[in-house]
Amino acid sequence: MNETYVEWMIKRKTPAYLTLLKILSMMLCGGFLFLGLIFMPAFLIGIAIGIGAYFINLNADLEYEYLYVDKELTIDKVMAKSRRKRVAVFDLGQMEIVAPIKSWHLDNFKNRNDKTVDYSSGEEKQPDTRYVFFYDGKQRVIFEPNAEMINAMQTVAPRKVFKD
Repeated sequence: MNETYVEWMIKRKTPAYLTLLKILSMMLCGGFLFLGLIFMPAFLIGIAIGIGAYFINLNADLEYEYLYVDKELTIDKVMAKSRRKRVAVFDLGQMEIVAPIKSWHLDNFKNRNDKTVDYSSGEEKQPDTRYVFFYDGKQRVIFEPNAEMINAMQTVAPRKVFKD
């Protein structure tokens, strides 16, 4: 049996507000823990802020891993290079179209009110390497694959996958 296997990882750009929130929460945690040496309830508040800072730190450093194996695209979210969570699994048979984000092939899909999910780096590069696919008539998924993954998808479904 001939299986196609392509793996690709993309780092998500950290928003400025999340970086600011991460620094602020760490400073508040340290301040309340120091104040907790004198006043006990401040120590408990410092611990609660520290737990919040941990979860903010996890979500500030995100990477998405795309895994294409034999007509199935799996997207995993890697948080802070230490935790992995499976986000979604997409079957190529249920995809309506796969095309670059600014492609003319997507003109027929512009007026649809599908739920948009972004698994890309979150920034527009030159040239823009992000792709969009519409899945099962319900979702509009933005992702950023490499050329090898697009070629593998195009060999399986040449009328659905466009490179422009």
